[in-house]
Amino acid sequence: MSCCIFAHPDQDSEYIQYISDYLDMEIVNEIPLSGSFIDLRMNGLHFTKDSTNLSSSLHVDFLSGSMGWRLKRTEHETSIKKAIGKNKEDITIFDGTAGLLSDTIIFLALGHKVVACEQSKIIFLLVNDAIERSKSELPFLKNLLFLNAKSETQYKETDDIDIVYLDPMYPEPSKNLLRSGDISTINHILDIENIADDGDAVFFDIKNSNFKKIILKRPIKADIIDKNINYQVKGKSTRFDIYI
Repeated sequence: MSCCIFAHPDQDSEYIQYISDYLDMEIVNEIPLSGSFIDLRMNGLHFTKDSTNLSSSLHVDFLSGSMGWRLKRTEHETSIKKAIGKNKEDITIFDGTAGLLSDTIIFLALGHKVVACEQSKIIFLLVNDAIERSKSELPFLKNLLFLNAKSETQYKETDDIDIVYLDPMYPEPSKNLLRSGDISTINHILDIENIADDGDAVFFDIKNSNFKKIILKRPIKADIIDKNINYQVKGKSTRFDIYI
């Protein structure tokens, strides 16, 4: 699968070159006739899955859309709060499947520290761009360490983790078109980078090492992948399997 970087006229050439070097991708001056491309727009970095359908772009924004809505309603995040549990002090959460940081942002908003790992370089750049654009509005981002790394390796090199949080990718109901579109684009990115979807392997790798507590997010009707479970927190469409 092909992917390149489309540079708009009069853009920050230094930033574009940094992206090109980081991804080892060619910079082009015209939108390609086919394939995927990355470009920097007025509102930040975008990844477009199919150049023949410019509306198929993935863009991360913590201040608007579904993420902005969730941040304004953190009091409604009852399932996540129950899964984390009551703690006398702020805790450090290791998010081993960071993705677009949708749940990590909630952890941070609730006052916790997070070490988040994302293996994909493209997703890492999209999310890091959103972080940089949001720092002045979301001061809790100072409590985030966001890394482009394999979570199994990074976890073993990170001390003082209270909770491991894992949200592997699973098929979404077709009726949830927006979310399904995001997952389709993310899967396309993983294919470009030849990254295997090994969420279950990450879970078992970490579970077989030293840990205090693992929260595994699953669709509500999905099979339990490890029956040595301590308890569950169930919502309407998702559940959290807790291992201690």
